Amino acid sequence: MDIIVEYKVLIIPVIAWCIAEALKMPISWIRDRQWNADQLFLGGMPSAHSALVCALATTVGFKDGFNSVTFAIAASFALVVMQDAGGVRQTVGHQSTLLNRIIEEIFKGKPEYEERLRELIGHTRPQIIIGAMLGILVGWTLSLAIP
Repeated sequence: MDIIVEYKVLIIPVIAWCIAEALKMPISWIRDRQWNADQLFLGGMPSAHSALVCALATTVGFKDGFNSVTFAIAASFALVVMQDAGGVRQTVGHQSTLLNRIIEEIFKGKPEYEERLRELIGHTRPQIIIGAMLGILVGWTLSLAIP
């Protein structure tokens, strides 16, 4: 138990990340009635990126104070990561989809061009918001439970 207390600022965010990743398969099953392993570690509901960074910021806030410099850094980091998860990475996913279609049309029947780019890369806003709420909830609950 001592190691959890000593490293709770690292352990709690990882727990939030694991919970978010573990929820992706059942949520995918409920939504689509099929198992979609492509969402693990790449995208899907909820955003594990958001869960991790929001749990980190929340845990730092409870440990060092919500008016501390370390909380400001962690919260800023969380905002940048969530913006990236929904903005840049989502755009890359859309571009991959378009490039795959173009390559398919231009190089039909040529095996050297059959490799496809990964299309599920980013997160939607609801995925990010739910991930953030999950991270804050996990960070808050475990920060209060672990001295």
